[in-house]
Amino acid sequence: MLSEWYMEYEIEVNRPGLLGEISSLLGLLRVNIITINGVDEGRRGMLLSSEDDEAIERFELIASTMEMINVRKLRHPKLRDILAVRHGRYIQRDADDKKTFRFVRDELGILVDFMAEIFKQEGHKLIGIRGMPRVGKTESVVAASVSANRKWIFLSSTMIRQTVRSKLAGDEFSDNNVFILDGIVTRKSTDERHMQLVREIMRMPSIKVVEHPDIFVRHSEYTMDDFDYIIEIRRDDDEEITYEKLEENDRMSGRSGMDFGFNI
Repeated sequence: MLSEWYMEYEIEVNRPGLLGEISSLLGLLRVNIITINGVDEGRRGMLLSSEDDEAIERFELIASTMEMINVRKLRHPKLRDILAVRHGRYIQRDADDKKTFRFVRDELGILVDFMAEIFKQEGHKLIGIRGMPRVGKTESVVAASVSANRKWIFLSSTMIRQTVRSKLAGDEFSDNNVFILDGIVTRKSTDERHMQLVREIMRMPSIKVVEHPDIFVRHSEYTMDDFDYIIEIRRDDDEEITYEKLEENDRMSGRSGMDFGFNI
C-alpha cells in the first residue's frame, strides 16, 4: 500500500549535485518524490511516497551517515508539512497553544489553502477566527469553502447586512456544508429560535466556523476547549486584537440607527 512521508533536512555542506545525489538514493530505494521546496533558510522539505516503509527506514539509516545533510524530520505528513512544501515556509503557530495559528493579511492565500484542507476533512470540526474588522475573516472562509468544494451557510453575519437565521431548509442542513456564524451577532441575539438552531448545528458532524469565538463562548454552554483550531488574522504582526473596540463599534452602530439587521 502506498504511504506518504514528509522529510525535512538541513544542509550542512552545500555543494553542486547534492540534491541530485539525494534524489538518486531515494530512487534506488524506490521512494518517489512528490514535491520538494525550501521550507526555511538552509532547509528543504520533501513529500515522498513509498510502497515499502522499510525503504524509508533504510534511507534514514543511510542519511545519518552523510556529512552533507542532517535529517530533522521524517514522518507521515501533517497539514503544516504539506503547506510548508507547497508555499515554501511554515505557517506560524502559537508556542503555548498548539491549536492557534497566526496569519497577517498578506498571507490570506496561505490561510485559504490551510482552511480548505481542513474543510475537506470529514466529520465535526469547530474553528474559531479572531481578527479586527475588515481584515479578511469572512472572505477567507468563503474562499476556502469554494476551494474545498463545500457550500457555505451563514447562521449569523454582518458581511453585507446583519443576518440572524432562525431556521434552515432543504439541503442547507447537509453535513457537507460549512456553517459560519458571527460570535458577536449570535451572542447579542434575543431570538431563542436562532440559539436553538445554533445548538442543533453544533451537534452535527460538520464544519463550523465561528468569528469572534471569545465573545461567542461568553455566558454559553461552549468553551474555548471545544474548538479544534483557532485562527488569528492581523493586518501586521504588531496589531492587537481587542474586543473592547469591536463591542464599542457595535454599540455606536446601534445608537446611530445603522443596524439593517433582519431575521430569517
